Amino acid sequence: MELRQMKYFMEVATREHMTEAAHNLHVAQSAVSRQIVNLENELGVDLFIREGRRVKLTPIGKIFLERITHAMNVIDDATREVKEYLDPEKGTVRVAFPISLAAHTLPTAISSFRMYYPDAKFQLKQGLYNDLIDGVINGDFNMALIGPVPMEETKVKRKILFTENVVALLPIHHPLADRSSLRLRDLKDDPFVLLPEGFVFRDIVMNACRELGFTPHVAFEGDDIDALKGLVAAGLGVTLMPEVTLVDSLSRSTVKIPLIEPNVTRTVGVITPNERVLLPTEELFYNFLQKFFSRLTDFKE
Repeated sequence: MELRQMKYFMEVATREHMTEAAHNLHVAQSAVSRQIVNLENELGVDLFIREGRRVKLTPIGKIFLERITHAMNVIDDATREVKEYLDPEKGTVRVAFPISLAAHTLPTAISSFRMYYPDAKFQLKQGLYNDLIDGVINGDFNMALIGPVPMEETKVKRKILFTENVVALLPIHHPLADRSSLRLRDLKDDPFVLLPEGFVFRDIVMNACRELGFTPHVAFEGDDIDALKGLVAAGLGVTLMPEVTLVDSLSRSTVKIPLIEPNVTRTVGVITPNERVLLPTEELFYNFLQKFFSRLTDFKE
């Protein structure tokens, strides 16, 4: 089994097309087909179902892809570690993040980091809450910013960077828009716009409402933070949001109001694997994150 075969196999599995895979690999289609056949002969199983030049993974092919992807990540990490050992300030940080930290928190941290390490590179991946945790555990990436920080998960290390308030976002013409603070119960009869099921922040909102004895009427759902802001600005509902998502991007047609009953918060932090060490450049960024957000917290206080 050769490394080249693994790369060819993964490319074909991703594109489900021999010719497209060959084009992306910059080799002849016949070479790709031959290597796939050799791999299948060596393993003694069919990895693909052929439909002309189109292919689909067999059940055992899907299992093999999962295992090989993990193995290739380990090989890539080993190669990067050797290179970064020689010059960690020019290495690559692979970091994943949720949608709520995409607009301000992560870009601000990266921008500040690059002021000290201008040659460092980043590979960024956005994902859902559970996918971030699983990705760190399974080796898809070594680091993820996340909120709230999963305190019960035993397979990751965690570091809380800061705790932020969750605020109400209302249309500017809402009857309560002139309040300096709100009780969540004040919004129980309003239509809500929320992230879809599967987003952990939706659970935070729903649980806060249920603890007060009501279930919010969800009038609109959207998996994009800016889309939710737009729906509120259009007067179609109210929502709760982490305060960080409203930094530098609050529409003139909306107002954010602190919640006092209850005081809803979420922790934001970084998780890393228990059973793997960070690569040198990742270690630099990890340590920088702690100092960076510690300074911001001290400044706010």
